[in-house]
Amino acid sequence: MSKFMILYRGQASAREQMANATPEQIRARLEAWRAWATRIGYALSDFGTPLAHTSHVGPGAASNDGVSGYSILEAGSADEVETLLDGHPHLAMPGSSIEVLEVISVEEI
Repeated sequence: MSKFMILYRGQASAREQMANATPEQIRARLEAWRAWATRIGYALSDFGTPLAHTSHVGPGAASNDGVSGYSILEAGSADEVETLLDGHPHLAMPGSSIEVLEVISVEEI
């Protein structure tokens, strides 16, 4: 089994999405996320959380890539991860996408 970091990207930050939603919309979104987590629970290593860009350290400009959250999944392959992400509630948000990154063990290097 391999671990995969799932990065949630969107046109609006997680804070903006929550600030612009009604309480009913927030409850519906949370329920959709819970349903997804229950469906793929065997592969969910870390449910994750929303993220907010706070600062940039080092040379170059701060990234404006729209990362708004993460999860960690465990799966046998990237193809399995894509299957687990089929119908993910994050993709229902306009302009949203998901990026999958394999976590490389230090022992593999």
